[in-house]
Amino acid sequence: MTGTEVWVDLLAGDRSLLDRTSTAERVADVLRQRIIEGGLPPGTRLSEESAGRALSVSRNTLREAFRLLVHERLLVHEFHRGVFVRVLDAEDVVDLYRVRRLLETSALRRARDAPTERIAAIGQEVSVAERAAAQERWLDVGTANMRFHQAITALAGSPRVDEIMRQVVAELRLAFHVMSRPREFHEPYIELNRGIADLIGAGSYAEAERRLDDYFGVAESQLVEAFRQIAR
Repeated sequence: MTGTEVWVDLLAGDRSLLDRTSTAERVADVLRQRIIEGGLPPGTRLSEESAGRALSVSRNTLREAFRLLVHERLLVHEFHRGVFVRVLDAEDVVDLYRVRRLLETSALRRARDAPTERIAAIGQEVSVAERAAAQERWLDVGTANMRFHQAITALAGSPRVDEIMRQVVAELRLAFHVMSRPREFHEPYIELNRGIADLIGAGSYAEAERRLDDYFGVAESQLVEAFRQIAR
């Protein structure tokens, strides 16, 4: 048997692990998206029995999906209590905005080479937020806001950056739940997002980056203060 045949046999032996992991990843995707959309707020207990029945997946698959999301800091496992959607604190917010600045401002610096459809997607997400605001669907405005920022990082053209940003916006949604008045929090950012989208569309990337950085400072301060008020 040649060396090549050995590694082929080894990979063949891993087939069942790959199938199981792939299924767990799909389940994790579903749960992550529900977190991003605000359907699973912080502190929610995720019953294995209920979640498994709802998704028609085995307990083992579900537990693997939970482990993936624990690793992403979206869920926590508490001994003898179960699995819960994670509750963030002010330090989490500071670190999330540190990461956002690195990802989004860097993507804007590389936007000159981005395809036109990626540029257009940024403005389209603002339009989604504007329509949701007109109908006073503030949870949906928050979701559109996060997709707007995902569209900015998509300018980098990197699947790895896209994956990181999916995890970041999921954590960010958990942070947003601290704001007791979602309209007051989300509404001002629609206009700010529109301004940034217009600058990007016009090729004014440096100004868009400057406004985005200022924007992050304001949003971070709002969220940190809200968490500190709760902690008092």
